Amino acid sequence: MSEQQTGPIKVMVVDDHPMWRDAVARDLSESGFEVVATAGDGEQAVRRAKAAGPDVLVLDLNLPAKPGVQVCKELVAHNPALRVLVLSASGEHADVLEAVKSGATGYLLKSASTEELLDAVRRTAVGDPVFTPGLAGLVLGEYRRLAAEPAPVDRDSDQPGAPQLTERETEVLRLVAKGLSYKQIAERLVISHRTVQNHVQNTLGKLQLHNRVELVRYAIERGLDDA
Repeated sequence: MSEQQTGPIKVMVVDDHPMWRDAVARDLSESGFEVVATAGDGEQAVRRAKAAGPDVLVLDLNLPAKPGVQVCKELVAHNPALRVLVLSASGEHADVLEAVKSGATGYLLKSASTEELLDAVRRTAVGDPVFTPGLAGLVLGEYRRLAAEPAPVDRDSDQPGAPQLTERETEVLRLVAKGLSYKQIAERLVISHRTVQNHVQNTLGKLQLHNRVELVRYAIERGLDDA
């Protein structure tokens, strides 16, 4: 998605229950979102998402033909700018962590209200991590565990020619690593939500990272969450 969203947010809804899928799509349309596609199984989801180019994918995990985490992994690899909000009946920790590692930006239980879903899609579209209460701490713990593992690529910031972050970018990165939302970071630093987003996007570009999971891992590897 471009830095400046023009027009309605484009959303695709993937769920194998037709009544639920249609209800979610209708709620989104009536609230001003542009529902560009829907799908009822994993293979159909991948095919249609590549053709429709949504900003946000609202994705169930339990799908026929191809599981939701595989759909997420393939589509985020195809388009790193895609935001994925998992909407699932399962609050199992293993499901949540697998979804996050596959590239999901957020995870909402199907018990959420319509207003909570609409707010979650809006926040997901701008890159905010959105999790059902109680799951955010679990995800941050997983970020820390991943950071303790050897990184697949050595991005040592002491290397000559390594990307240099500005003081403000480093400050934002430190707060991201502590698990703060973009809104909380904006309030803490007395800057706009949009400015926080821009700093995060610039940092991702400089570090050649693709999403918040990789960004938090990078920050924790360098001890920024303890700073």
